Amino acid sequence: MNHYELVVIIHPDLDDEAIEQALDRIKVWITDGGGSIDKTDKWGKRHMSYEIQKQNEGIYYLLEISMPPTSVTELERNITILEPVMRHMIVAK
Repeated sequence: MNHYELVVIIHPDLDDEAIEQALDRIKVWITDGGGSIDKTDKWGKRHMSYEIQKQNEGIYYLLEISMPPTSVTELERNITILEPVMRHMIVAK
């Protein structure tokens, strides 16, 4: 198992329930891939350096995860098609 940091920027106009549903889907994909979530930090709404999808702000989350390296590409593919997520980045620790 490798350790990763996953940063997710979620659309700021969503209500709390929609945000939680998006995070829950990401967490399910991690656990289904044989991984685990070590820590979740909500950074909150922040101003971005440039517009993404005509938005100047986004809701940032940092997830520290452990998962097999073979499952990371599948996780990235799933996050890419998740509509509430504006951007994401997975980095090996």
